[in-house]
Amino acid sequence: MTSKNSRQIALEALRLIQRRNAYADVALDCTLSKARQANITLLESDRRLITELVYGCTRRQKTLQAVLQNFSQKPIAKLPPDLLIILQIGVYQLCFLDRIKASAIVHTTVELVKENKLSGLSGFANGVMRSILRAKEKGDILADISDPASFYSYPEWLIDLWQKEFGQESIANICNWFNQTPHLDLRVNLLHATRDQVLAAFAEAGIVAEPIPHLPDGIRMGQGAGEVSQLPKFKEGWWSVQDASAQLVTYLLDPQPHEIVVDACAAPGGKTTHISDRLKNTGKVYALDRLASRLKKVEQNVARLGITNVQTIELDAREFAGIPAGKCDRVLLDVPCSGLGTLHRHADARWRQTPDEPYKLAKTQSEILAQAIQWVKPEGVIVYSTCTMHRAENEEVIEQFLTHHPDWQIVPPSADNPAAHFASDRGWVKVLPHEHNMDGFFMVKLQKGA
Repeated sequence: MTSKNSRQIALEALRLIQRRNAYADVALDCTLSKARQANITLLESDRRLITELVYGCTRRQKTLQAVLQNFSQKPIAKLPPDLLIILQIGVYQLCFLDRIKASAIVHTTVELVKENKLSGLSGFANGVMRSILRAKEKGDILADISDPASFYSYPEWLIDLWQKEFGQESIANICNWFNQTPHLDLRVNLLHATRDQVLAAFAEAGIVAEPIPHLPDGIRMGQGAGEVSQLPKFKEGWWSVQDASAQLVTYLLDPQPHEIVVDACAAPGGKTTHISDRLKNTGKVYALDRLASRLKKVEQNVARLGITNVQTIELDAREFAGIPAGKCDRVLLDVPCSGLGTLHRHADARWRQTPDEPYKLAKTQSEILAQAIQWVKPEGVIVYSTCTMHRAENEEVIEQFLTHHPDWQIVPPSADNPAAHFASDRGWVKVLPHEHNMDGFFMVKLQKGA
């Protein structure tokens, strides 16, 4: 397998993303699958390069377009679509990868132009790439991009939102954090193993991994750990993939053995299985999702981890059916949200969201929260959580709920709870990626007053 073919596969995936509006992960899986069907052998290094190019070019497309426009004699909007994608692949390598020789990047870019029936434009592509290369040799080619949205590659409305919420001085840190390759976090399944046992299994296999601070069962993997399903003790159910921030949610919920718990938006099941773990596989966990297809993933995870106290129910959390009214000890509402705290994990998400979407989602979130109070016992608790960084979906939903339900109140995490390290003065928990090196999350524990 040659690097040239790797770039061709990346081009095919980026075509699906940019011209057919395919999701980045779906497009990547599709093109890699086609390569396997065509009996193209991919080395692990090839797969890593393809993945880096597809996700990297998708995240940084606005930056790449700004660079190209600065060095192109033609408006880039008028370039053939394939040529524009090929040039983005080349520029991404020049700007953001340091392990490939610059001369090789220029050569493979021009060859890719020729191989895709654009030979008449190979001279133009060569000229653009060499101009960018010469500029790079003299200094930072991104320095001439003055617009923050183009420099960091985000929609302007998102930059404006973060400036208002976190201040101008935080923009660089936030944007750079979401532009990096996501880390892989695991949560140990205490039904089968301890964290020390899992770390020992990884060490024996020569895999770099370390404990996550403030999380008793969390492990962060080193870069290039490999295929998740091939890591030690996956099949034995010793651990699950779950980001550190998501692990905090269940600690805040704090389920106790033999309790009845509802996970109202359960798929794909990371928090459901964590709840079962904390229950020591006792009591009952009702795992809800409105799509049966998504519940299958929950059931697969439950089976792999050897859990027996989960019942899946196909149900929209805004409805009231199949759950015993007033009988549940705890309810987890990890509600559908804009996902603005996980943009690094979904390369195309920043381009799919709109300024209005969080406000539309807030209505649904409020409806789910209003429904959940019917499920809990008089002394029961609700934990509301999102993986977003937007006040309309977080603080404003909770403030509105408390205004309409003055008999409910926020319960801050206890001092010995892992979530306490991230708690605010108001009692809710906010995880900020650029400060905590974890996905952006908001969570709050609610309970009726005495």
